[in-house]
Amino acid sequence: MRVLLAKPGLDGHDRGARVVARALREAGVEVIYTGLHQSGEQIVQAALQEDVDVVGLSILSGAHLSLTEEIIALMGQAEVADVPLVLGGIIPDEDRQRLLAAGVAAIFGPGTPLPDIVRAVLQLGGKVR
Repeated sequence: MRVLLAKPGLDGHDRGARVVARALREAGVEVIYTGLHQSGEQIVQAALQEDVDVVGLSILSGAHLSLTEEIIALMGQAEVADVPLVLGGIIPDEDRQRLLAAGVAAIFGPGTPLPDIVRAVLQLGGKVR
């Protein structure tokens, strides 16, 4: 199973993404981490090139709505709309329903236990444990 983890926009804090990447790797998942400051186009292009099973975004900047909706639209245009998209970071409760309705498969906030994230990603990628 292959997962792409990305930090879109200007957010410069990636500790959480790195912790999640390590937990996924320990569960046997191949993780492609794009690094900081990725554009939506770069993320979608990487998802295509790497033929991933799940895309994960980590957003702490407060721009989660616009960035996520842009990436969902780009994924649809690039014919990777069938790849589940998960979101982690500081996502206000009032924005969660809008993001889920837009196509986000799962949202993980601060304090979500790593085993819960790993289990959800494995299920979304078709590798249920």
